[in-house]
Amino acid sequence: MNPRPSPRLNSRRPPALLLDASLVCVALLDLWVNLDSDNHPATAYGLLAALALTLRRHRPLLAFALTLPSALIGDAAFATMAALYTLSSLCRHRVLLAGCALAFATVDFMPWPWTSLDVDELDETYSLVHLTYTLATAVAPVFLGQLVQARRELTLRLAEISEAREQEQLLSSQAVLAKERAQLAREMHDVVSHQVSLIAVQAGALQVGSPDAEARAVAATIRRLSVQTLEELRHMVGVLRASGIRPTELTPQPSLADLHQLIGTSGIETELETDLPDGLPPALQRAVYRTVQEALTNVRKHAPGATATVRIHHRDGALRTTVTNTTATRPALPLPGAHHGLVGLRQRAELLGGTITSGPTTDGGYELRLELPADDLP
Repeated sequence: MNPRPSPRLNSRRPPALLLDASLVCVALLDLWVNLDSDNHPATAYGLLAALALTLRRHRPLLAFALTLPSALIGDAAFATMAALYTLSSLCRHRVLLAGCALAFATVDFMPWPWTSLDVDELDETYSLVHLTYTLATAVAPVFLGQLVQARRELTLRLAEISEAREQEQLLSSQAVLAKERAQLAREMHDVVSHQVSLIAVQAGALQVGSPDAEARAVAATIRRLSVQTLEELRHMVGVLRASGIRPTELTPQPSLADLHQLIGTSGIETELETDLPDGLPPALQRAVYRTVQEALTNVRKHAPGATATVRIHHRDGALRTTVTNTTATRPALPLPGAHHGLVGLRQRAELLGGTITSGPTTDGGYELRLELPADDLP
């Protein structure tokens, strides 16, 4: 019988205890104004009606029944009207509400005791006006309570419609995102995988047919990296074609345990120094891994023949990663690039509260430094 109230409506209402206390005070004031202090039964029933208003939220029908004797014996009817309004705002049973309104109108119109009723007086104009006023007094709380109930239900329905609309928009955006993922997966599969496959085939042919041992070793490295790239590409295409409910599904999840493999397949003579504790958060591990990966890629592109040193240490509440390379021993080949690597690393570091710095060294090499806050590490 009591519908779930709207949080928005509750935010505009005064506290329930304060409102109930105010209604009790108004009912007592109505009793003091309209009743004679010598009429002890009417006073007792008036006090009962005022106290019954404290039950109107949880037992509205009982509260209304306890207020009826006050309206029957005396003229204090505020408590009865308040109880009837609360009952009407919480009850959906129209027949019950009509019966309660009729009962209130009857006890308010009839004199007390009922034996003093003069039937001949009912035809007088004053009695008809009194009857009309009594019926209006009884019907008004019912109509007002029903209006409040309809407003509350309408607010709840509007909230449900708004929530359903937001859910529909979310599903629509997810469908568009899934379509874009599928299109991107097709483009990656058709273009990138084809080119990398050709590189792997050509590297394999060079590995078998070249008389130079160094060339065969380089070809073997190129072929191994091409095959590894194809496997990673296949994994990413599968992820893009999936639903992608969790954001982490859209990116690979490397860790520091993969650093040795990354360095071993980089084709660069690299020294690794690290003293990191166990249990490093995955986000920090990925940031360090991507930083080392980007730095080694830049060494291959811009400093052929250089050696590199990777140092990863935890000091003074900060995780520091430094990748330093020597000067190039061979001229760099012109390779395409969008210059987005360092920008992406800087954005990743800023999200983790860290910084990225880079620049040339005094001996003609280059250094990339990542610093991340890590106060929680032992």
